[in-house]
Amino acid sequence: MTERLNKVMLITPPYHCGVLESAGRWLPLGFVYIAGHLREAGFDVEIYDAMTKYHTFQEVQRTLEVFKPDVVAVTAYTSTYPAACQVLRIAKEINSSVITIMGGVHPNFMWEEVLTYNGDIVDFIVCGEGEETFPELLKALRESDNPEKVKGIAYNFEGKPVATPKRPFIKDLDALKPAWDLVEWSDYLYFASDNKRLAIVSTSRGCKHGCTFCSQQLFWQKTWRAKKPESVITELELLRDKYGVEVVMFSDEYPTLNRERWEKLLDLIIKRDLGMEILIETRVDDILRDEDILDKYKKAQISHIYVGAEAATQERLDIFKKNARVKESKKAIDLINQADIITETSFVLGMPDETPQSIGKTIELAKHYNADMTFFLAIGPWPYSEIYSQLEPYVVIKDYSKYNFMTPVVKPKNMTLQEVQEALDQAHFEFYMAKMKQLSKLSPFKRKYMKDVFLILKNSCIGDLIKKISLPKAMKTAIRA
Repeated sequence: MTERLNKVMLITPPYHCGVLESAGRWLPLGFVYIAGHLREAGFDVEIYDAMTKYHTFQEVQRTLEVFKPDVVAVTAYTSTYPAACQVLRIAKEINSSVITIMGGVHPNFMWEEVLTYNGDIVDFIVCGEGEETFPELLKALRESDNPEKVKGIAYNFEGKPVATPKRPFIKDLDALKPAWDLVEWSDYLYFASDNKRLAIVSTSRGCKHGCTFCSQQLFWQKTWRAKKPESVITELELLRDKYGVEVVMFSDEYPTLNRERWEKLLDLIIKRDLGMEILIETRVDDILRDEDILDKYKKAQISHIYVGAEAATQERLDIFKKNARVKESKKAIDLINQADIITETSFVLGMPDETPQSIGKTIELAKHYNADMTFFLAIGPWPYSEIYSQLEPYVVIKDYSKYNFMTPVVKPKNMTLQEVQEALDQAHFEFYMAKMKQLSKLSPFKRKYMKDVFLILKNSCIGDLIKKISLPKAMKTAIRA
């Protein structure tokens, strides 16, 4: 299309919804990888994290006017999709010849809808992993070659959306080339640990389980690949020594799947004495499997573990295809608590058969599980998920920006949306009221952590409820201390 196709700007759309972002500022890891591969292919790349910077669309416009990119790319999951479209719309208004590209989970599955209704602002969609596809697409465009030769893309051809054959997943994750030097590190902090510098690292990709509400198992087609433990350690040491990173969150959907590999990684972290806090997500059954090595989790400075409980009844868990037992969640959380590691879990509310009584049982179960942090989430009806066919008759809000787990969009048979929202608020209120009354019983590590978390939550989307918690005067003093 043009020989001067060189300057590429990767932009996160300015979208915000609540609790997650109140805990810290999370860098766009996917862009870090894509930027590295684009740069190796000879392109001039800039990462513009408008979301983390809390920039407005007006600021996005001014930034685009200054940088004057030849290519603008955005990433989108379902709730950020409308904002991502607005970024590309602004880019086209500034320069109608700019090449616009969208990637991420939502357009990966919804490419026909995206191109049908927003084909005037979205030139190409990168489906699946972008590290190989993105540079190959831009090279084809720069050389006026036919994009249909590029695997893993979708675009409009003669007025109709078309997609090229899928690109195979990258076999060797150790060969990825993250552009860590393009990250504005001062932007990324973990508020729950004294505002330490925070990185996000991927040690594996994928998940072999089939949870019906999950987009990730669909995106990765129930596959799982992992980096070698030695490669992960090298990357962590680089982030610590060159960029001053003190806290790392593993972005993996399932970092612990292979016990042998996972234990080797823990052993290397302990041996190298990395001195970095590590946050992970894993499954209940892996915690039960690893009961005999949870001391290694602690020695490796894993400070926070999220496991998804999701439901209060076995029937609901079976609908979600969690492949887990309700009673196992309690045991896993107990084990993590005994290891003096912060526990976090979540429960999905608002299914079509939800009632005030079933929500009440979920709240009581959450308190019984006694995780340090629990979040009650409104079911997200991803239009491409396996469970969507069951939810579609009850979806009453079609605005994708509301599909953020915080806003009910599915109306149960016997509740209004307002009642679901009030129940979510009440669930958080009751749980954290009970939790803060346990503050004095926690270990010194957990007590400090939870005081910080409580203050963070007061400034989050559930802050108004948290502020109403009635605590003894002595406890309020302790929290402020």
